[in-house]
Amino acid sequence: MTVADLRTQRLVLRHWTERDRIAFHALNSDPEVMATIGPVMSRAESDAFMNRIEARFDEHGFGLWCVDLLDDGGGEPIGFTGLAVPWFRDGVEVGWRLRREHWGHGYATEAARACLDLGFGPLGLDEIISFTARTNTRSRRVMEKLGMTHDESGDFDHPSVPDGSPLRPHVLYRLTRDTFERDRSRWLYGGRS
Repeated sequence: MTVADLRTQRLVLRHWTERDRIAFHALNSDPEVMATIGPVMSRAESDAFMNRIEARFDEHGFGLWCVDLLDDGGGEPIGFTGLAVPWFRDGVEVGWRLRREHWGHGYATEAARACLDLGFGPLGLDEIISFTARTNTRSRRVMEKLGMTHDESGDFDHPSVPDGSPLRPHVLYRLTRDTFERDRSRWLYGGRS
């Protein structure tokens, strides 16, 4: 099953198109956006990343969707949010990356909630994880707003980050279907939580 577009009150999560490559590269080459993620990407690296994202949709039926503002009238994508299967561990991860001018508006939380709804609903997942560099306080706040719990025993050094890098130590967060269903009634898509 390949999942179609997702919608929230303010956002549409859709598949990528060729016209999105320039905006995707702008996102992945912004030093401020990438400061807690990893090195900025060249255009070729960004294109290869988008190709991998689309391949994951073919492989798993879900992936990292392009995120647009519903009231933007066809402007540039604001980033991505979605579900992914990490290459180095078991589980399904919810993740996001947004252009910095769209930080602080609740978009990452809103889009990630739609992905959790899909993951625990039609996809039938029992658990969804998320992880980030220990220093990435913005993403950690989103994880906590989503109701995820920090699993200190699962913290790890990311295998693709060089030894000695401050981005190598990662924190692991978890959310179970039971917790999601218990807390679901308090979620209002479009809220600035």
